[in-house]
Amino acid sequence: MGVPEISNRTERPAWSRRGILAVLGAVPAAVLTGCTESADASETTAASAGTSASTKAETKVKAPTITVTPADGTKKAGFTSPVEVAVSDGTLSAVKVTGNDGSTLAGSYDDARTKWTSSENPYSGTKYTVTAQAQGAEEETATFTTKSPGETFVGYFTPEANSTSGVGMPVSINFTKAVSDRAAVEKAITVTAEPAVEVVGHWFSDTRLDFRPEDYWAAGTKITLSLRLKDVEGTDGVYGTQSKDVVFNIGRSQISTVDLAAKTMTVERDGAALATYPVSGGDADHTTWSGIMVISERFKETRMESSTVGLGDEYDIADVPHAQRLTTSGTFIHGNYWASTSIFGSSNTSHGCVGLHDTKGADDTAVDGYKFYKSSMLGDVVIVKNSGEDTVDPANGLNGWNLSWADWTAGSAL
Repeated sequence: MGVPEISNRTERPAWSRRGILAVLGAVPAAVLTGCTESADASETTAASAGTSASTKAETKVKAPTITVTPADGTKKAGFTSPVEVAVSDGTLSAVKVTGNDGSTLAGSYDDARTKWTSSENPYSGTKYTVTAQAQGAEEETATFTTKSPGETFVGYFTPEANSTSGVGMPVSINFTKAVSDRAAVEKAITVTAEPAVEVVGHWFSDTRLDFRPEDYWAAGTKITLSLRLKDVEGTDGVYGTQSKDVVFNIGRSQISTVDLAAKTMTVERDGAALATYPVSGGDADHTTWSGIMVISERFKETRMESSTVGLGDEYDIADVPHAQRLTTSGTFIHGNYWASTSIFGSSNTSHGCVGLHDTKGADDTAVDGYKFYKSSMLGDVVIVKNSGEDTVDPANGLNGWNLSWADWTAGSAL
């Protein structure tokens, strides 16, 4: 809604300014010589000039008029368009827009310096003060307050702020509302790495956006997630609320390869062999997913019930030791105290998990289950091969590494 121009009437509103009255001097009559007719013409010209001078003397120079959009005094201004300051009958010499939170809106002038436009939109729920000055005139002030958004959404991110993860940890964001304008939301989120590497987003659904580089992160990488979602319209009438930076760190590189034909797991740390463990994977009726998987949760002990993964009442174990989640659907690599020691390294007998020999209570430091758990962290990579099963769905857990780089980048809205 624009602001009506303020006229130069006697009773001036608060937004008007003092005009500058310039009186034009009378134009002197030309001195002419010649015959009588010429003299008469000269007198007529002089009289005309005198009349013109008198008219000009009464003419006032128009004072500059400043207009602010949103209008001065607006209580529920929109926040999806930039702030504009315009002047008529003059040029702008200074404009400043300040929020009640201490923030300022930067902007630029047009070539004629008759219009200033903010480079970003104002934030919602914020009171702004605009100070503007035209060349040769006094400074003027206007205020407006933007309305609060109706519905909002936020993005919950993994990993946690200031945490240290393994080299396979993607930056995964889950939104509380479905996003229809994926490009606008993805544009408002950046992930940068030190040392620098290209990082690209991939939409797994309307509520999930993950970021990763082409290859695993380098050990020791510092990752910064910049969320600039505040007032970004994710879907019609639903706006983001976050504006923050979050830092994560990548620790050492640990990649473990489970070969279920050999029934062993080889652990490499920073490119060197660290350990080899005998394991037991899923049996012929409950094969283990193959492919690249990332540890997404860790439990010293946890309860596992077959009913939660669609297997009826086949098992219910209250104290599974050293359990580390590999998929959302229920694949873990964990300690196993209820099976005979002899199966590890010789038989695949589980319902789809990868098991290592362990003891009840999760306190025996001499067993393989404890040792592998102790050496692991969130974000470590576990690769399963020769399982007799298809490659895990990349969206099933933090397992986007199963997509080629071309397929990954194709999932970006940008």
